[in-house]
Amino acid sequence: MNGIKFDTLREQVRGPVVTPGDADYDAARAVHNGMIDKHPAAVVRVSQVADVMAAVNFARDNSLDLAVRGGGHSGPGFGTWDDAVVIDFSTTTGVRIDPSNKTARTEAGATWADFNHATHAFGLATTGGIIGSTGVSGLTLGGGIGYLSRKHGLSCDNLLSADVVTADGKFLTASESENDDLFWALRGGGGNFGVVTSLEYRLHPVDMVHAGIIIYPAEHAETVAKFYREHLAAAPEEFGAFLAFHQGPPVPFLPEQWHGKPVCIVVGMWTGDLAEGPARWQPFLDVAPVAGSMVGPMPYPALNSAFDPMYPKGLLAYWKAAFLTELNDGAIDAHLEFGRRVPSLQTAVHIYPIDGAVHRVGVTDTAFPNRNAKFSPVIACHWEDPADSEANIAWVRDYAAALQPYSETAGYINFMDGDDMSKVAENYGPNYSRLREIKAKYDPQNLFHVNQNITPA
Repeated sequence: MNGIKFDTLREQVRGPVVTPGDADYDAARAVHNGMIDKHPAAVVRVSQVADVMAAVNFARDNSLDLAVRGGGHSGPGFGTWDDAVVIDFSTTTGVRIDPSNKTARTEAGATWADFNHATHAFGLATTGGIIGSTGVSGLTLGGGIGYLSRKHGLSCDNLLSADVVTADGKFLTASESENDDLFWALRGGGGNFGVVTSLEYRLHPVDMVHAGIIIYPAEHAETVAKFYREHLAAAPEEFGAFLAFHQGPPVPFLPEQWHGKPVCIVVGMWTGDLAEGPARWQPFLDVAPVAGSMVGPMPYPALNSAFDPMYPKGLLAYWKAAFLTELNDGAIDAHLEFGRRVPSLQTAVHIYPIDGAVHRVGVTDTAFPNRNAKFSPVIACHWEDPADSEANIAWVRDYAAALQPYSETAGYINFMDGDDMSKVAENYGPNYSRLREIKAKYDPQNLFHVNQNITPA
């Protein structure tokens, strides 16, 4: 690393600084996506804000790249980088609840499983992801789509404030009343503007939910998809469910004959009166022959982590995403063509609804501009054998190309891969110019560029 010594940094932080040659270096440099094989100069497992400030100053003053890792789920592997200083929040996962004000303050390394565990004790929740091991910070900074989006908006719509270390090493709080331009940018603008060290959220009464996971043979996917489209358009916002294409998972409620076979799935929950739950799910049980189903009351955190066993750390991964104004017949046909050819048990094609409360926020009210889209599909391909990489990446790209005629030009940055950098301006659309101006104010030298990068104006 050009002779740079990290002893000085070690003297300035309380957390360990892991460098090449240390016994745990390989573990420290790894992120969730097994395709990523980066060799950072140092991984700083920060223990507090002072460590973050020291690491930012050290990277800047020594002209080193800087990467920031929360949950480590970034598809392109932005939580690690060659010859960089990596700020790793994996040991800072605390969540503090204020039940009287229905708010939560979480450290930057918390996952949604951590967050949901803490809030559920008080019968509260906010919009999180679909996988419990996803980092709270990264998901929120990119927008944050989840089961509660229709009822309560995106994760970033529920953000009340954030503590941030900026490129000059200063500590700021961003909210509607402090550094409001930075607060605007953080709600969808990703990690471009500083290192977020904690986040404060608005919570909602969500405790037991009436969940549904209904699996259909792939031959009935067209019937299910068109019914899903029509039913969801008329459903109350308390009904949050997504349409999916998978190989049949090895779960107890799916007969073994369907394991590994192409299937169509509807997954979600009813957050209204639990007594209404069976009636809310019955239409999906009646619309087509069901291969297997699990429908009934469960704690919200249980549903939010139900898919975690299918997505362990180390799987190879490649993603593509889009936004759909409508789930029209052309888009459904594209999903039928490719969704029936899902290449692995761990691959997930999900079509998330983002209407309802998401649409009640204006296009320019936050950095997340995609307030007119009704669905956010993701093609998240995961596999184990590197020999399958070329074929699987080609399948994802062909799938995305087939959806393109029916998609908006923008895509969801949390689902973008490393080869989507050229689409950043399109992804932010009318908000891109303002984001560049804010970037120039808080990070004029683009220290925070290991991300879907917004260049300073």
